[in-house]
Amino acid sequence: MTDTSGAKSSPQPVRRVVTGQAKDGASVVASDTLVAPVTVPIMPGAAFFSLWGADAMPNLPDAGAEPRYRTWFPPDGGFRFELILLPPDGTPQTAGMDRSQALAETEKLLPGLMSAMDKAHPGWHATDTVDLIYVARGACVLKLDSGESVTLRKGDTLIQNGTRHAWSNPSSEDCALLTISIGVPRKT
Repeated sequence: MTDTSGAKSSPQPVRRVVTGQAKDGASVVASDTLVAPVTVPIMPGAAFFSLWGADAMPNLPDAGAEPRYRTWFPPDGGFRFELILLPPDGTPQTAGMDRSQALAETEKLLPGLMSAMDKAHPGWHATDTVDLIYVARGACVLKLDSGESVTLRKGDTLIQNGTRHAWSNPSSEDCALLTISIGVPRKT
């Protein structure tokens, strides 16, 4: 994200409005808040917004209280609603970064994200999820382990069925991916 002077700026919080039902059954605004991005030194320029999620399907009626969940990726039967900003390829690494400390910080802020990554092939990962993705801004390339790749642009959608993949952003601007991840069982 670049400001009008051309300098890199921090991503702005995202407004999240949540509805619910009052005890009398009336529809109400349960909350209207700003969700701050999570940034980590191991992935400079990237930003992660955890907008909503649960580790199990909710029941209705629902008062609109935010469910508690522990990990970035949902377990079987859970879901996550996220906004991810992918920076352009070649975004410089954080100077003087202690890699083990940066990994520990990432695990604390985005639990489970790094454990899904292939240690031998940075950026490559597969999760036990079906991901419904909408490209809200910019463009990126989805790379699959078959060697196939596809460029996704603003307005494109992707249904990611638990496949091993990696992302690339060869453009000069951030790519914003709006993602709904649904935890599903994987047969082995």
